[in-house]
Amino acid sequence: MYNIPHFKAKDHQEVLDFMKANPFVTICGIDNNGFPVATQVPILLNFENEKIVISGHIMRKQEHTMAFENNNKVLVIFSGPSAFVSANWYTNKNMGSTWNYQSVQAKGIIEIKDEKHLYHLLEQLTLHFEKEVNSPTQVKNLSPEYMEQNMKAIVSFDIIVNDLQHVFKLSQNRDEASHENIKKELSNGNAACKHMAAAMKR
Repeated sequence: MYNIPHFKAKDHQEVLDFMKANPFVTICGIDNNGFPVATQVPILLNFENEKIVISGHIMRKQEHTMAFENNNKVLVIFSGPSAFVSANWYTNKNMGSTWNYQSVQAKGIIEIKDEKHLYHLLEQLTLHFEKEVNSPTQVKNLSPEYMEQNMKAIVSFDIIVNDLQHVFKLSQNRDEASHENIKKELSNGNAACKHMAAAMKR
C-alpha cells in the first residue's frame, strides 16, 4: 500500500467509518500454486473492543474458496469512488497530474464457519441491506425449502483482522489555494468527483 504520512486520516474512527460506508469488498488470497485469487462480496463488520471481525459468505467449490480453505491468510480491500486530479488545477502547474482516492486494507485470518453461523449471517446481512424489517425478502419470510436449497451452495466466514492500513489521498500535500481549486473543479465533475470533493472538504 502507498504509505505516506500526510495521506492518513487524523482519527482512527474515520477509517472505521469508511469501511462501514463501503461494505462491498475484494478478498484476496493465494492458491496452492502460489498464484493470487480474489473475489468481491458484501460483508458485515463487527467491532468488539479492539478486535475487528469481517463476516460474509462465498460460493462453495470456487477457486478462491478452495484457496481460502487451504491458506487462511487473506487481504480484504475496502475502496470507494476516486477521481483524476489535473496538475492544471495547481498554483504551480509544472508537475505531473495525479489521482485522489481512499482505500483501506485489512489483513487477517479467514475462518470458514458452520451452518448455524451461515443462517444467522444471512439474517443479519438481509436485515442490514434490505432495511425494511417486514420485507418479504427478509430471511424470516422466505420458505425453509428455499433457504435449505440455497444454503447448500454457500459457506459463511469470519475474518479476524490483525493488521489495518489505509491511504486517504485527498491532496493534503498541496498548498491551500491549490487544495481549494481542486475541490472546486471536482465539485463540477461526475458523481465520483463530487464524492471526492466532499471527502476533501471533510
